[in-house]
Amino acid sequence: MDIRKRVHVAIVGASGAVGETMLSILEERQFPLTELTLLASRRSAGQTRIFRGRPLSIKELTPESFEGVDIALFSAGASVSAEFAPHAVKAGAVVIDNTSYFRRDSEIPLVVPEINPQEIFRHKGIISNPNCSTIQMLLAIKPIHDKVGVKRIVVSTYQSVSGAGRSAINEMLEQTRLALAGENITPRKFPHQIAFNAIPHIDIFMDNGYTKEEMKMVWETKKIMGDDSIAVTSTCVRLPFVSAHAEAVNVETRSKITAAEVRELLRCAPGVELMDDPSQNIYPMPIKGAGRDPSYVGRIREDESIPNGINMWVVSDNLRKGAALNAVQIAEVLIGGKA
Repeated sequence: MDIRKRVHVAIVGASGAVGETMLSILEERQFPLTELTLLASRRSAGQTRIFRGRPLSIKELTPESFEGVDIALFSAGASVSAEFAPHAVKAGAVVIDNTSYFRRDSEIPLVVPEINPQEIFRHKGIISNPNCSTIQMLLAIKPIHDKVGVKRIVVSTYQSVSGAGRSAINEMLEQTRLALAGENITPRKFPHQIAFNAIPHIDIFMDNGYTKEEMKMVWETKKIMGDDSIAVTSTCVRLPFVSAHAEAVNVETRSKITAAEVRELLRCAPGVELMDDPSQNIYPMPIKGAGRDPSYVGRIREDESIPNGINMWVVSDNLRKGAALNAVQIAEVLIGGKA
């Protein structure tokens, strides 16, 4: 089937935070679909969502859900993708998966459309969406790498609770209320109280002492950039705000580049918006990045501790460019037929 002539889209995980953001972005960008199917667990089946002014009912996800579907946007957890993505592919759909399940598979493209759109067309039925923190960082780093080469990246992330889902948002808000009232707090979603706290623990700890979230940034950077020589080390921290992730990024380049040259590169970089005027207190912040599409970059300065180093501060909405928007952009390239 030529999906450029008829586009039936399914959203798997339509009742979740990312799924609902996918729905709104499809409408905002006037994605040329002819039919839309919303899928989720039995628990959410029967709920309705509004799309283009009319209500759509969420259906229970089953192996038979993908008949006639051309593009399936998955965002319902790795175990759901592992079980149901093969059913979607067998039915003839192209899966764009927002979970971590397929990202390290060498046969499956891992794509940020502004960076490696050519990879989309080597898919065999599944295209993987990178981790939110990786996407926003690489949008800022790719132009630098193209100009002078990147040798090493040291990144510390300050991630919003929405990255852990709607239940995490609700827990933070409830804990905040309890803390302000002087009442006892019992963590559920997080290992510790998240309200008025910083937790240096996202995803599971691995044998090397890093969390899986931290290692995702290492693995995915090399794959997306197509350069295994780039050294990456990461520390990922959860902070008590609702939306958008922030990152302190230190880049060691192979050749000298000045802060002014970096600003000029990023001024016209796709997917990036420069927000860098400290004299006017202008720099990216999560409160400014939430609900918007770009990867905002500021606090650009040379690292005076090494000959070839640049520091940056990067902020982006993790539910939009970090997840739903990136997936929809992949779909747009797919139906357009060219990178």
